[in-house]
Amino acid sequence: MFNLNFNQYKYLYILFFNIILYICTKLKQIVYMKELDIDKLDMAAGRLRALAHPLRIAVIELLMVNEKLSVTDIYKNLRIEQAVASHHLNILKNKGLLIAKRDGKNIYYSLKIKELSQVIECMNRCNY
Repeated sequence: MFNLNFNQYKYLYILFFNIILYICTKLKQIVYMKELDIDKLDMAAGRLRALAHPLRIAVIELLMVNEKLSVTDIYKNLRIEQAVASHHLNILKNKGLLIAKRDGKNIYYSLKIKELSQVIECMNRCNY
């Protein structure tokens, strides 16, 4: 797992936001040149926006190391409140980035898109 301090997460958040703005601008230019599936582009932009938060990046990093984790495991590892963890997990799940499976009283989360680890690793290699 990558240990980043608050300023590094803040930088990654700003970087994500700027990347999303750049991609959206370029996509709008491309759409005028070619016919593209707007719904598919909108889904991709939504997934990038879902990743553009330090806690959500931390959740992805945890799930890169651990194949599946319960909500309890996640909020204890991140040292945040259970409600905060559930909120961010729900966003990631609704955007199709995580899978949630119930086992009794617990819900276990895992990465739906394994390539997310490559995106996070790429960002961590950036010189900031």
